Amino acid sequence: MAEKRSDQEKTEKATPKKREEARKKGQVAKSQELASVGVLSACLVVFYFGSYDMLEKMLDIMRNSFVESAQFNIDCNNIQYFLIGFANKIFNLLIPFLLVALFMALFINYLQVGFVFSADPIQPKLSKIDPINGFRRLFSIRSFVELTKNIFKILIIALLIYITIKEEIENIILLPDQSVGGILVYIGKLAFKIVFRTCLLLIMLAIFDYLYQRWEFEKNLKMSRQEVKDELKQTEGDPIIRARIKRLQREAARKRMMASVPKADVVITNPAHLAVAIHYDQSRMSAPKVVAKGMGYLAERIRKIATENNVPIVENKPLAQILYKMVNVAEVIPANLYKAVAEVLAFVYSMR
Repeated sequence: MAEKRSDQEKTEKATPKKREEARKKGQVAKSQELASVGVLSACLVVFYFGSYDMLEKMLDIMRNSFVESAQFNIDCNNIQYFLIGFANKIFNLLIPFLLVALFMALFINYLQVGFVFSADPIQPKLSKIDPINGFRRLFSIRSFVELTKNIFKILIIALLIYITIKEEIENIILLPDQSVGGILVYIGKLAFKIVFRTCLLLIMLAIFDYLYQRWEFEKNLKMSRQEVKDELKQTEGDPIIRARIKRLQREAARKRMMASVPKADVVITNPAHLAVAIHYDQSRMSAPKVVAKGMGYLAERIRKIATENNVPIVENKPLAQILYKMVNVAEVIPANLYKAVAEVLAFVYSMR
């Protein structure tokens, strides 16, 4: 029972196949907080470098709006025309922020997960409207973490606003004595100060959220030992069948090797433990080739076949050992062994 339970526990890291399947479903480790703080920071930079230009445009919009509103009769059509024109001017003023926000959101998401497109998250599923599953999601650890994170953000932002206003209270009291332009400049500086401080704290929160999202993603993606075994069977076949196929392949290779022994020119032995069969055709081959080799039982079989087919057997312990270790079947011998093998072949040819 304990072994069965351990097979069902999700203790194994996700396989590449499981990760690829999750990615196709749109399941990736991604922090929305990181994207949000990136967008906020980028907009803050745009505001910092373009604030005075934006202020001038805002003052022009307000002046023109006051002038226009004083020159037309108040009715539904005029009010509609005035509001649409005012909204268009404000929208044009916000275009740099919108473009930067869009680019930064796409860029940060790309840095986190690359290019991912999946329709699976938006497909209608009964599990999404199941009240039991919804209740579980509502009281899950993830929901608790999200709630805690949002409460923390609200408290932090409220605290920062309070501290900043408290620091600036003397200047705020003097605002009624300032011109409209001066008031707008001060409000812009005050807003920048609050948002800048907020960004610094939200960056730390976003880093924590990203690490948490990665941890939770890896945790949810973990597999049980049984799941790993089942996936292995699907991708590579049953281990028992694979082992049988490998055994049959080894047997077939051994049979082909043994069939080459009668064609060998010489078999070099250890004398009892190793046997290496060598073939050399001077008209067709650049160097002698090992056609068979074996240890123990295989060495005995090679010697037996060689004897039955009148293939010379030469005892040379050092040469047999080095050939067995360095040269695979169907490979030519290395250049540093040419002389030693040539001496053996010359001896064999002289005996014929």
